[in-house]
Amino acid sequence: MSLWLAIVLIIVALAGGAALGFYLARQYMMKYLKENPPINEQMIRVMMAQMGRKPSEKQVRQMMSQMNKLQDK
Repeated sequence: MSLWLAIVLIIVALAGGAALGFYLARQYMMKYLKENPPINEQMIRVMMAQMGRKPSEKQVRQMMSQMNKLQDK
């Protein structure tokens, strides 16, 4: 009977470790992306300049707020 108990405990430990690892990795990535967003204001300015536009500060702020809204969803 102790063999079955050992097998069940190993399976439970593996499942618990996988779930905990997934949760911790997800939290770490969410924190990392919040602190280091993939697009910042300078990147928006460069992108608009490449398209031949000189963006105003208001346009840059609007695009950043839209990006932040999409990121929060």
